[in-house]
Amino acid sequence: MSQAKLFTPLKVGAVDVKNRIVMAPLTRNRARAEDDAPYEIHAEYYAQRASAGLLITEASQISPEGKGYAWTPGIYSDAQIDGWKKVTDAVHAKGGKIFIQLWHVGRISHPVLQPGGLDPVAPSAIAAASKTFDGQAFIDTPLPRALELDEIPGIVEDYRKAAANAIKAGFDGVEVHAANGYLIDQFLRDSSNNREDDYGGSIENRTRFLKEVMDAVTAEIGADRVGIRLSPFSAANDISDSDPMALFGHVVDVLNTYGLAYLHFVEGQTGGPRDLPEGTNLESLYGRFFGPTMGNNGYDRQLAINAVNDATVDLVAFGKPFISNPDLVERLKADAPLNEWDQATFYGGGREGYTDYPTLADSKAA
Repeated sequence: MSQAKLFTPLKVGAVDVKNRIVMAPLTRNRARAEDDAPYEIHAEYYAQRASAGLLITEASQISPEGKGYAWTPGIYSDAQIDGWKKVTDAVHAKGGKIFIQLWHVGRISHPVLQPGGLDPVAPSAIAAASKTFDGQAFIDTPLPRALELDEIPGIVEDYRKAAANAIKAGFDGVEVHAANGYLIDQFLRDSSNNREDDYGGSIENRTRFLKEVMDAVTAEIGADRVGIRLSPFSAANDISDSDPMALFGHVVDVLNTYGLAYLHFVEGQTGGPRDLPEGTNLESLYGRFFGPTMGNNGYDRQLAINAVNDATVDLVAFGKPFISNPDLVERLKADAPLNEWDQATFYGGGREGYTDYPTLADSKAA
């Protein structure tokens, strides 16, 4: 079974990956507190997992205003670029490929995390029934401020600069985070966007911000180095839409105009059940996209093998299993037991629960 298609190479845009197993983006809240920069511990963590066909980093804010949680890394300052360069060098030295996930949280933030203590921004002044982490506790997200029309181009420019910074930091590409109820998703959904200008109302208008971001990022670094993550049916961070099939069918059609490296779907509820709402169909959205597709959420070995063999998806992203199994690819190939993860060490802290999980070789030597 080690010759299953899951373990074979694939060309993903401009990048050749050695297998179809992807490390999903995983927020770990370990950036340096003083400047939100990654450092040596991140280089060790990602390099340990470089046997994946592709690594996608934890979500990284494109600007100080894009931050929504304590100790998450950014990709807008020189210190952050330098920190990420250590990571990409370490991954490339191990023969790995790595994309950074570009992030603006929108309303899923709090004034204590925003420059000058200002309110978070969003398409509309609609609060999310959600929480964020301020470094001490999980706190309710407040009412955001609706973005003014003339502010939107500046955020699009932040995405462009972040993509340029990613290439400067040595990344093989970027993944635009348009999922899980963050800013781009907030523009897309009618539960969070009640604007009456060119960015609200019709599906075409609600997709405008996404299109402008993709225009900017792909023009800057090339579409074949850009992926995107969507979560069409997830209610993460209190997001919903009255007609997700129509909305995301249109989104896929828009994305098809670029020639992207891949389209990454969260299947079902983010980090939860894979079940889809009645009347929805993820396979039709996968089938509508012209390029490589990536499935994510609750995959085990057999489900991943079957999905790739059946051509349902081209790649499979694993999240929590990669936290506790730096050598996940080897374990999946050998059908070996997996380490259990320790959820208490997911967010914040140092090496414990981050770089100290044993490999199969470690276990055999013990």
